[in-house]
Amino acid sequence: MAPVPKSPFEPDDDPETYVGLARRTAEERARERGWSTVRSLAPGTIITMEYLGGRLNFEVKDDVVTRSWKG
Repeated sequence: MAPVPKSPFEPDDDPETYVGLARRTAEERARERGWSTVRSLAPGTIITMEYLGGRLNFEVKDDVVTRSWKG
């Protein structure tokens, strides 16, 4: 797989810092830190693989972020 390019629209923020937070807290913090799109998904949700700069994805179980990744 090719490396993911650094987007100029992406904040300098580590997605791992959101793991363990409540969904709402994580979403609010991500928007405050400059993410233009924040998406929360249930475990196993089928999504497309296109990369969108400025988007932060959360996998959420029982209203807690269990995984977080860019794009």
